[in-house]
Amino acid sequence: MRKHILSAIQAHAVAEYPKECCGLLLAVGRKQQYYPCRNISTEPNEEFRIDPEEYAAAEDIGEVLGVVHSHPDATSRPSPRDLAMCEATALPWHILSWPEGDLRTVIPSGEVPLLKRPFVHGAWDCWQVCADWYKREWGLEFEAFKRADGWWESKDETSLYEANYEAAGFYRVDQPQRGDMIVMEVGRTVYPNHAGIFLGSDPALPGEDAATFGPGPFLLHHLYGRPSEVVVFGGPWFERTRLILRHHHVRPTRNEP
Repeated sequence: MRKHILSAIQAHAVAEYPKECCGLLLAVGRKQQYYPCRNISTEPNEEFRIDPEEYAAAEDIGEVLGVVHSHPDATSRPSPRDLAMCEATALPWHILSWPEGDLRTVIPSGEVPLLKRPFVHGAWDCWQVCADWYKREWGLEFEAFKRADGWWESKDETSLYEANYEAAGFYRVDQPQRGDMIVMEVGRTVYPNHAGIFLGSDPALPGEDAATFGPGPFLLHHLYGRPSEVVVFGGPWFERTRLILRHHHVRPTRNEP
């Protein structure tokens, strides 16, 4: 990283300490500059969130080349959330430990394993593992649905799966087949709040070891606070099922209307 940009990031980290500083690396014409932003997180000592209006203002100035933030009193090692959001933004993330002063750059890989990914709501969660499976297996892509943590706990919020599945190309069926999305109610909730991919008797995921045995049926899912995994779909998972959704990409069988 260029010396004047590193100096600007360090100065911002000093000014915001013990809160996390955050900003953007911009290309303005043939030059690069650091664009400091406000951290509007409700817990600024633990994480950061860039003001969307400031992000938009930065885009008016130049091309966004990367996302920058500091780790006060910690190493520059990326957290699971850092890794998830780096992939979600498809931009390099630059992390400065302060006051240690070490700068680390994380580059998005563009290919996150379906299994054993840590849980980060809104980036690596139950919906995202489903969307990623559909993209890898069938080439389907979905819009980036915004979802606030805990949306399922209040009747004042929208039931996101029920409200959006038709627009996303899904329809309800009575019996699952491989590739259907199973929507469940898990924990204390007023709405169906969890989803997974029904794999039937074939738990295979190309390039990954599902470490499953027996006849199945199997389910790929990512439970809140736990790594993503393949489990046997039965018992409590079957009892929690509220919707079985099939995408229009799949041709109906003879028994379907």
